[in-house]
Amino acid sequence: MLVRDLEWLVTVADLEHVTDAAAVLGIPQPTLSRAVARIEAELGTRVFERVPDGVRVTPAGELVVTAARELGARHTQLVDDLASLLDPDAGVVRLAFLDSMAGLLVPRLLRGFHQVAPRVRLVLRQEPAHEINVDLTSGAADLAITTQQDGLGWRPLLAERPVLVVPAGHRLAGRKRVALDELADEELVTVPPGFGYRQLVDDLLRSAGIAPAISFESADLGTIEGLVAAGLGVAIVPDHLAGASGTVGITLAGARVRRSIGLVWRTDRELSPAAARFRDFVVS
Repeated sequence: MLVRDLEWLVTVADLEHVTDAAAVLGIPQPTLSRAVARIEAELGTRVFERVPDGVRVTPAGELVVTAARELGARHTQLVDDLASLLDPDAGVVRLAFLDSMAGLLVPRLLRGFHQVAPRVRLVLRQEPAHEINVDLTSGAADLAITTQQDGLGWRPLLAERPVLVVPAGHRLAGRKRVALDELADEELVTVPPGFGYRQLVDDLLRSAGIAPAISFESADLGTIEGLVAAGLGVAIVPDHLAGASGTVGITLAGARVRRSIGLVWRTDRELSPAAARFRDFVVS
C-alpha cells in the first residue's frame, strides 16, 4: 500500500462516491476503482459497500479509514519535521492555542513572528486545554498558548480576569460591581463540564454558595459572549471578551482569581529549529 493510497481511501470515504472522488483527486475513475480493489485484496476485507448512489464504508472499513487518516497525518508531520531540520528558516511550527486567544493574543504574535521569519509556516490548532495537552504529548503540537502545565516549559504572557457580562438593558447593566450571590436567580451561559474554564466558573459560584441554572453551553467563550448579547442569559468570561458583541462587562466583587495564559513547550525533547525560533521570539 502506498502513502498516496491513504489519501485516496479517505477521499472516497468522505465523498461516498468513487467517480466524484476521482474527479477531486484528478485521476481516472478506473484507476481509483482498481486501487480500491487492490487495497481491499491486500487487507483481506471490504472497505466499501457498493450502493445504488455510490459507496458506504463498511464496519471494517471504518477501522481502515480511521487508520488511513492517522497515517496520512503522521506522514505529513514527518515531511514537515524533515523540512524544519533541513531549512530552519522555512520550517514548520505546529502551534495549539486556547479558543479564547484566537482574537487577542495569537494574531498579534503571529503577525510579529511573520515579519522576522516570513518563510516559516505555522500550522494552527484552536482547541480546549485538555485537547492541547493531548497534542503536546503526542507531538501533534510543538508549542501551545494555554494555562501553565506541570513539567512543561513556561513563559507567562497575560493574566485574564473573569468578569460578568450581561445584555444591554439587563437589570444589572448599570452597575460597576456585582456580588456573586446576586447571580443566584440568573440563567448562566457557560462552557461544558470538563473544560478548564468551566472549573474556574464553578469554583467561583461554589465559593458564593450558589448554583445558577445553565441556559446554554458552548465550548467557545466568544460564542458565549454573543449568546449573552442575544439575551439568552449572563456569563462569566475573561475581561477582554466583555463588550465584543454589545454586552456590558461588570466587575465581580471579591473575585480575585486570575487565569495566567502563556506559552508552553515540552522540555524532554529538543524543539525543531523553527519551533525553537518561535519560542525564542515569544520569550524575547
